[in-house]
Amino acid sequence: MSARSSGSAEPLAARSGQEENVPTRVLVMSTLGFCIFFAVWVMFAIVAIPVRAEFDLSEGQFALLVAIPILTGSILRVPFGILTDRVGGRLVFTLLLLVTAIPTYLVSRASGYTQLVVLAFFVGLAGVSFAVGIAWVSVWYPPERQGFALGVFGAGNVGASITKLVAPTLVTLVGVGGLAGGFIPGGWRLVPFVYSIVLVITAVAVWTIVPGHDRKPAHGRTFREINRPLRDLRVWRFGLYYIVVFGAYVGMALWLPKYYVDVYGIDLRTAGFLTALFIFPASLLRPLGGYLSDRLGPRPVTYTAFIVMCLAFVWLSLGVGIGLFTVLVIVVGSMMGIGKASVYKYVANYYPRDVGVVGGLVGAVGGLGGFVLPLLFAWAKVKTGDPESMFLVLLVSALFSLICLHIVVVKMLRDERRRVNTINTKGAI
Repeated sequence: MSARSSGSAEPLAARSGQEENVPTRVLVMSTLGFCIFFAVWVMFAIVAIPVRAEFDLSEGQFALLVAIPILTGSILRVPFGILTDRVGGRLVFTLLLLVTAIPTYLVSRASGYTQLVVLAFFVGLAGVSFAVGIAWVSVWYPPERQGFALGVFGAGNVGASITKLVAPTLVTLVGVGGLAGGFIPGGWRLVPFVYSIVLVITAVAVWTIVPGHDRKPAHGRTFREINRPLRDLRVWRFGLYYIVVFGAYVGMALWLPKYYVDVYGIDLRTAGFLTALFIFPASLLRPLGGYLSDRLGPRPVTYTAFIVMCLAFVWLSLGVGIGLFTVLVIVVGSMMGIGKASVYKYVANYYPRDVGVVGGLVGAVGGLGGFVLPLLFAWAKVKTGDPESMFLVLLVSALFSLICLHIVVVKMLRDERRRVNTINTKGAI
């Protein structure tokens, strides 16, 4: 009897140990994958600059090419978030890596602007990875650790810096004629060629390292049940906040290389490096934002991020030297990194069973901001002739969200005071 008991206890312990190990594997591999995805998602921020010269693009054509992937990666986040909750993150994440590799490779073979725009639309699938990863990671962590875990995953945004640092080197690494009879393309085409290979390798790694067992919080629930939270005004308000901390982040990550080149007259490689200085804190401080939100709550963290960003945008819109400009941009990036985590802590707090669909919608709204903002940057520059006008656009969006947040907070505090006064009055009676 004891022999059978001890014999069955060992497999049970082993299974328990494996279960404890799964969250770490999910978090590490999803973060790594998201990092690669994000590098691909924003690659046109660098690639489109030599493309602009090769195909003689206008300001509007350049802005559209840069922004198109952001559109795809935003509008598909809700259905992919739902899909992840229903069938599991491991399968969806791996397939997404493989599928995205196809249009990414084809970009390296494109022969015209129209082809590039169509392919850029499908490359935008890389942006869907955020909704998949958020839903996948959240189900493996308890509420008290979700803020930090989601912050770590979100730090995969640093993948944008891979593009800013590595892509300019790849552009000049191989001549336009390519290598091996053109099998390995040269110039800007080498960037999507290399990225497509990395996507496939990452897919194999994710499928191999993460155990097959997965959690599916939406399994067995009806489509109507899953989508019920999307009727809440609060969800859309979180999406508005996410435009400021994520949509603006994407817009700036896409636009800053061009801004540095056009305004300060520096080369593409230096512009990529300076843009990476913005991206690093905007990504790597996300775990700190999650930790602070776990400890203090998301409201004061989001408040602080909005206020500091508004002040920085005012200064940036006045036009400053490249040194001060870079410092202010780093400050903005730091607040965006912290704010991105605090907004998703809101989601985890209010909708713990629906992070896939709610997180997908919030990410979609924020991502659409990343699509629209570069177009607004181009429009504002054409209208005013002033490149600093992009920061007026950002100031308006940040200030509007801050006002909305303040109105909600004031209303909540007023309602809380009334509730307390009512309780005290009844107690006195």
